Amino acid sequence: MSSLNADRVVRRIGDKVVVDGVTLTLRPGETVGLLGPNGSGKSTLLRLLAGILAPTAGVVTLDGHPLTEVGRRATARRIATVSQHADTQTELTVRDVVALGRIPHRRAWTPPLTADEQAITEALARTGLADRSGQSWHTLSGGERQRTQIARALAQEPRELILDEPTNHLDIQHQLDLLELIAGLPVTTVIALHDLNLAAMYCDRLLVLRDGRAVTEGTPVEVLTPGLIERVYGVRAEVTHGPGHPVIRFLRPAARDGSRRERSVTSDASTAT
Repeated sequence: MSSLNADRVVRRIGDKVVVDGVTLTLRPGETVGLLGPNGSGKSTLLRLLAGILAPTAGVVTLDGHPLTEVGRRATARRIATVSQHADTQTELTVRDVVALGRIPHRRAWTPPLTADEQAITEALARTGLADRSGQSWHTLSGGERQRTQIARALAQEPRELILDEPTNHLDIQHQLDLLELIAGLPVTTVIALHDLNLAAMYCDRLLVLRDGRAVTEGTPVEVLTPGLIERVYGVRAEVTHGPGHPVIRFLRPAARDGSRRERSVTSDASTAT
């Protein structure tokens, strides 16, 4: 059993239920994708798993203990997060940003230890940023900034990694490079994605949310069916099975004159074919 689990978690904002009774049990080393349309509760569930938000009901546990009992510092030593956007007005180098991942492991006002420097260096190397360690954060491309944020998360030496749509605003090459990196990490990963084909390629298991509730959970082959896609996203799709994972072709809606357009797309990030 994995050490990070959500048991029937609920999160309310005012009168609105944003996450409604979701349970997720993580298995060591797997990559779990969170799918669902905008407003389905993906980001809120990730924040609950990370301990950034507290559930209104239900519980998130780490090693069997509620996160509220574990404490923020101990949680940060175990769980790292990467958000959609990260920016700073401060002039920082790539190494400076990655070094922020060591904060949970250091006492206040103490200089970095050898273990800190080693963790930073290894994180830069794993993400292919060793040759950019002295470069200014503000000069990086979008893909390089996301790699830097993943390196910062790796410098925390987490066992669980939580990512909120890290491929947004990246071109397809950088999306593939980033997900290839994430899938190869020796951690348990939960990642929110919009692109169903990328989720099918890189996730071991999927949890689909709609209106804050879990619709279904399982492997990409089990989850990504034409019926599920139409029910959750309101679009028609054809699903075929490529080498090891399903491939989704989205069908264009009927034309206003009632005729059926034949064109389709195979990915949210691809062009029409």
